[in-house]
Amino acid sequence: MRITLSVIKADIGSIGGHIKPSQALIARVKEFVEEEGKKKGLIEDFYVSHTGDDIAILMSHKRGEGNADVHKLAWDAFRAGTEVAKAQGLYGAGQDLLKDAFSGNVKGMGPAVAEMEFEERPNEPFLFFAADKTEPGAFNLPLYLAFADPMYCAGLILSPSMAQGFKFTIMDVNYTEGDRIIELNAPEELYDIAALLRDNERFVVEKIHSRRTGEIAVSASTTRLHNIAGKYVGKDDPVMLVRVQGDFPATGEVLSAFSIGHYVAGFMRGSHNGPLMPVKLNSTTSFFDGPPVISCAAFCVHNGKLTEAVDCFDHPFWDYIRMRVAEKALEIRRQGFSGPAMLHYSELEYGGIVEKMKKLEERFRVRS
Repeated sequence: MRITLSVIKADIGSIGGHIKPSQALIARVKEFVEEEGKKKGLIEDFYVSHTGDDIAILMSHKRGEGNADVHKLAWDAFRAGTEVAKAQGLYGAGQDLLKDAFSGNVKGMGPAVAEMEFEERPNEPFLFFAADKTEPGAFNLPLYLAFADPMYCAGLILSPSMAQGFKFTIMDVNYTEGDRIIELNAPEELYDIAALLRDNERFVVEKIHSRRTGEIAVSASTTRLHNIAGKYVGKDDPVMLVRVQGDFPATGEVLSAFSIGHYVAGFMRGSHNGPLMPVKLNSTTSFFDGPPVISCAAFCVHNGKLTEAVDCFDHPFWDYIRMRVAEKALEIRRQGFSGPAMLHYSELEYGGIVEKMKKLEERFRVRS
């Protein structure tokens, strides 16, 4: 059976600042997708969750990627949720809905989107990742390690089905005239992949395919909100779908890369660097509007129907990792605004610091 998985995420309002959506808001989104999507046969199944203050709708359907009806369902569900957020006086109601009217596809309208279409295997396990208070490039290092580095993915040397490696599709997200992409093969072009993926702000993994079968393994969102709005309107908070087992890395090989708690852009006003903390499903944000967080729900899909979600980071091992990440977060935050603790000026240029710099520029003089 050919199936499409689509996950669409947006921040449409939260309690107490950037903490979490209200239960009424989440319930309204679920109700809308159930009534307008599943019961009317538009989608096969769905799952709604939140990570920090972002709500994500995961849908299975038979309509392919970029389907206007599926995208409109999510857009209208977020609009319905926004009305609840406004009625409750939630902070940032409708924040990520950057356009007034739906235009056939939510890409470029604010919400983050990741989709993949494939022929279901007899058993089809996959992982759904959602991040908050960070950037699309936050997935770069974990994907490199999970799909190109045998130090983290032993299957690259132990599994014959992965011996040919993977093809990375990488997007230049600073290019706004269209989707500027490059395709590079691991392991032959490993150094070229690394050279691009070191720059989380500009180059972002969009897709990964098996080179042996051509089957899709990964789909990640690549939305940069400031490129749409022309100003700072919130961090990009990406989502990602990863097929696992068989011709792809094992679940544990994908998850292992997140044990690092690597530094990414995010935290308060999306203007700092901080470690990415693996958190349980439906977690809030807290410290300094952060730290940057990532959740992971594991599923199997069969004939378009989803199993219940399994919380991949709800395990004593990850409690230890969270403690280590908390220490890393505290250490870099002690540096305040100085040096690498805050993002480079080029990443702050959509915020209020632009006006401050203009005023200061006028006061500079060249001393004779």
